[in-house]
Amino acid sequence: MSQSRLFTPLKIGNIEVQNRISMAPLTRRRATEERIPTPLMKEYYTQRASTPGTLLIAEGTFISSNCGGFPNAPGIWREDQIAAWRTITDAVHAKGSFIFVQIFAVGRAAHAEVAKAEGVPIIAPSAIPIDESSVVPRTMTSEEVKQTVLDFIDAAKNAIRAGFDGVEVHGANGYLLDQFLQDVSNDRHDEYGGSVENRSRLTVEVLKAVVDAIGSERVGLRLSPWGTFQGMRMHDPIPQFTDTITKARTFNLAFLHVRIDGNADYDGYDRIDFLLSLWKGPLLISDEYTPLTAQRLVDEKYPGKDIMVVFGRYFISNPDLVFRIRKDLELNGYKADTFYTNTEVGYTDYPFSKEFLATQ
Repeated sequence: MSQSRLFTPLKIGNIEVQNRISMAPLTRRRATEERIPTPLMKEYYTQRASTPGTLLIAEGTFISSNCGGFPNAPGIWREDQIAAWRTITDAVHAKGSFIFVQIFAVGRAAHAEVAKAEGVPIIAPSAIPIDESSVVPRTMTSEEVKQTVLDFIDAAKNAIRAGFDGVEVHGANGYLLDQFLQDVSNDRHDEYGGSVENRSRLTVEVLKAVVDAIGSERVGLRLSPWGTFQGMRMHDPIPQFTDTITKARTFNLAFLHVRIDGNADYDGYDRIDFLLSLWKGPLLISDEYTPLTAQRLVDEKYPGKDIMVVFGRYFISNPDLVFRIRKDLELNGYKADTFYTNTEVGYTDYPFSKEFLATQ
């Protein structure tokens, strides 16, 4: 597979990656209870930076102390967090690879017990829970919405101080910005709800503020128009996300990252056509790709487009994933029951291939 376009360079903002296989931002819950990245996290990311020129996107990272709700997820609002992240970014760069960080707030997706223990309010665009078994969130005030923008600015600046090559603004997967975008979670009647344009407003304001703070070449955006996770998926997402993407492209972002979430009644590949008609820059696509379907996507389906394929679970189980795909090597299987534990098992103990080790 070494002749595939998967292994040709691509400009992402002000960096140039040497392959089009990216590591997804994967929640792994290995930070401390104080939300500080750990030496174990450093080992994990350094392993996956082992093929020079690879782009990693670090896991969802909280923008402030007020937006948490997951156990052992990292933050980036304090100096000790920034310093710990710096050890990770330095190690990734020493391998010749690149790393962005995904910054976000969870809104109504906060875990009730964690939020209670930390004294964090569970807030959202509207008082609409994820489902009948979930906590009903409190509707955010206008002041809290404005503070969210400021928190994203601080997080983005801190990310650059921590040595990241850029940030991915998380507007997907049923977290706070996605909750504002979709009418299944947003029935506000102020400037942040009630119409397609108003539902786009917070995401657009965050993008503008972050771009102004750190530069457009250091900013990406993640969306999931068709995702159903955490009670999402409006009846017809295309008008809403057409508006959001059309406005986002005016900022000349480093990339747009879209989770396809193909369902049995809808061909996932065909969904990309809608995006490519709107987005002219680098497009990161994540779905349940295998090496073969990724190769077909970039070589056969869209050979003239700047597409990067984003791998999640296979990057968890294969620290040398890029090398294995290039050499057509068998992939390690992943252990789903270790995705969210807090040890090295299923995290840093997946083996490199003997072929990769022979090159070191």
